[in-house]
Amino acid sequence: MEQQALSERELRAWRAFFQMQEVLRSRIEQQLQAGSGLSNADYTVLVALSEAPDGRLRAYELSDELGWEKSRLHHQLTRMCKRGLVERRSGASRAMYAVLTPEGRTALEGAAPSHAQEVRRLVIDRLTAEQIDHLADISNAILDHLQTDHPAVGE
Repeated sequence: MEQQALSERELRAWRAFFQMQEVLRSRIEQQLQAGSGLSNADYTVLVALSEAPDGRLRAYELSDELGWEKSRLHHQLTRMCKRGLVERRSGASRAMYAVLTPEGRTALEGAAPSHAQEVRRLVIDRLTAEQIDHLADISNAILDHLQTDHPAVGE
């Protein structure tokens, strides 16, 4: 397949999108750290586990849901286990589960209101209702593709 350079319009859109993600990620991380001591990765794991039945997921399910590689999840869970936010539990057939602890649930419940307020302040309140719908549509279109497209490096 022939490689095609980005047009000026495409490059402008890509750079704005990329820079917005970087700045937004940094601001959200700062707010979480200052408000609760949680990292964005901590918060992401806690939310996923809190929404799972019984607050637990098999490690591969959690990895799939978050779109993380196995090694990244392993290291993140190790850090969170040390802080008492999650536990690792063995299941049938050598299954390993990540389980939300009461301390993890308390940390999430403490962080969620100020996190939601910051998301509202930085993103939601800057957009019209129609733009919010467009943002969701665009994000889902890209996510749908990313979840099915796994080319080898260099392709």
